[in-house]
Amino acid sequence: MPLPTPDDTVLARYSIRLLLSQQTSEGAYPASPTFSAYRGYCWFRDGAFIADAASAAGHVESASRFFDWCARVLADRAEHIRWIVAETAAGRPPAGDRMLPARYTFDGGDGADDWWDFQLDGYGTWLWALSAHRDRHGGDLSPWRDAIELTVDYLVASWDRPCYDWWEEHANHVHVSTLACIGAGLDAVAADVDPDRAARIADTTVRIRRAIAERGVADGHLVKWFGSTGVDGSLAAAIAPLGFIAPATELAQRTIAVLDAHLTVGRGVHRYLGDTFFGGGQWPLLSCFLGLAHLAAGDRATAEELYAWAISTATGSGDLPEQVGEHLIAPGMTQYWIDRWGTVATPLLWSHAMTLRLGLELGRFTPSDLAGPIDASGAPELSDTPELSDPAEAKDRVR
Repeated sequence: MPLPTPDDTVLARYSIRLLLSQQTSEGAYPASPTFSAYRGYCWFRDGAFIADAASAAGHVESASRFFDWCARVLADRAEHIRWIVAETAAGRPPAGDRMLPARYTFDGGDGADDWWDFQLDGYGTWLWALSAHRDRHGGDLSPWRDAIELTVDYLVASWDRPCYDWWEEHANHVHVSTLACIGAGLDAVAADVDPDRAARIADTTVRIRRAIAERGVADGHLVKWFGSTGVDGSLAAAIAPLGFIAPATELAQRTIAVLDAHLTVGRGVHRYLGDTFFGGGQWPLLSCFLGLAHLAAGDRATAEELYAWAISTATGSGDLPEQVGEHLIAPGMTQYWIDRWGTVATPLLWSHAMTLRLGLELGRFTPSDLAGPIDASGAPELSDTPELSDPAEAKDRVR
């Protein structure tokens, strides 16, 4: 059963305030202001889902500033992207360390430290989130057209390459959740590009769907990577919010059922069986993705339970962690990661974004509850010893 939970709207107002206060002057969303391995970086994937939550919550300017940041990052690498596309077309696909990275510094630079960088999912996700932002709030995508075209060309050229997954692991595989991000992003902007690119998008998304059907399904459900039989918590996103797999299909229904059966304990969702990162705990953001999938498939009751579990993981001051150390898969690995990087990332902005997104979809609060300036009165008081009473206090630790 979930732990006692804070008031939905109070926590939601704290969450949106955290996202807005941590957003940098350049428009980037830090992954976590305090976690050693994430400090100073913004991921396209995490940031896109954070921007999507800000947009859904009615904070149009914040989301637009993130998309502007993405566009600048891509514009700065336009010639390199064109080189990647040309080399791939010539049958000389560049090595992974020459492909675009998953994360950038706040000023749009490449990171100086080693990372598991070649990931394709974030480039599809930013296209999807940008299009969803337009659909909610109107306008057109012309301010981002050049960046959209660069991204489309990059993904059309590279979609079928093995790369790291959402978790920066397993680089030798083609991951189904990565393909869903790419396909959803390409589908989302197909009507906003020139006819030639639109035709290449149509061809690519057909090929992605065919590849998933032929190599990314086992026993009627989506699998973690081509040739696998196991599942990954990120697969729920393919159903919702990305919508690349229609929620009413047998494939979606079977995937949800297997995620429930294999990865969910007490409504807390693991990444995958065999996970050892910080012992392989349960991730609030994955409970929210699975909740969105259940809701899209018509199961509101289970979505409500997943949401309740996710917000129950908040600390006394309202911060949501990356994962919690309950029902660990590999408890013997917990100390290894603490020694390497410190304690679990808390707060993780992506966790806050996903509770906002699911809470809004469930109608637990509305954008009007989260609109306008949000001052210190929005911070929840959930314990006598808050760890972070003001989200802005963490910003000085980011850079």
